[in-house]
Amino acid sequence: MRKSKQEAAETRQRIVEAASSEFRRKGIGGTALADLMAAAGLTHGGFYKHFDSKDQIVEESLTLAVGSLVEAVESKLSSASGDRGLHAAIADYLSIEHRDSTADGCPFVALGSELSRSSDGVREATTSGFLNLVDVIAARLDGKSPAAAKKEALVILSTMIGALTMARVVTDPELSASILRQARKHLTQ
Repeated sequence: MRKSKQEAAETRQRIVEAASSEFRRKGIGGTALADLMAAAGLTHGGFYKHFDSKDQIVEESLTLAVGSLVEAVESKLSSASGDRGLHAAIADYLSIEHRDSTADGCPFVALGSELSRSSDGVREATTSGFLNLVDVIAARLDGKSPAAAKKEALVILSTMIGALTMARVVTDPELSASILRQARKHLTQ
């Protein structure tokens, strides 16, 4: 029995959502197509009915993950006016909860080294998502020219991504918490 176009679209979206979490949890190389299809509640054989390649699902799942991250940052930014909104976004990103939420957390942290070796399409999606996030942060940096705000946003975002990455990498829980705390302190002074 053939599925309707709507059912096929819903199935495809379910696969993208499952892949987004699985890739962040296990890495791109560590996630077989069978794994992500199982996470979506489907069999491996149906993958190629929806996607041409693993790169295509990586790109689409990355776009979804970055979109969720941008929405979360925008929500925190708009939760308070001025610097308080930016500080709330930084505190949320550089939190123990975000550090420990690998499957739902920042895709740049979870997949950074793999994304740097991915196809041009995946790297373009990564670049686009990163620049979108830079623009969201830059828009909240009052009193600066657009060029100066963008430069500062690049530093803020790069510091956040680097701090969260190292907080996940180190084995000492106290050091991990200190990395997050010191980065928050530095960015919110």
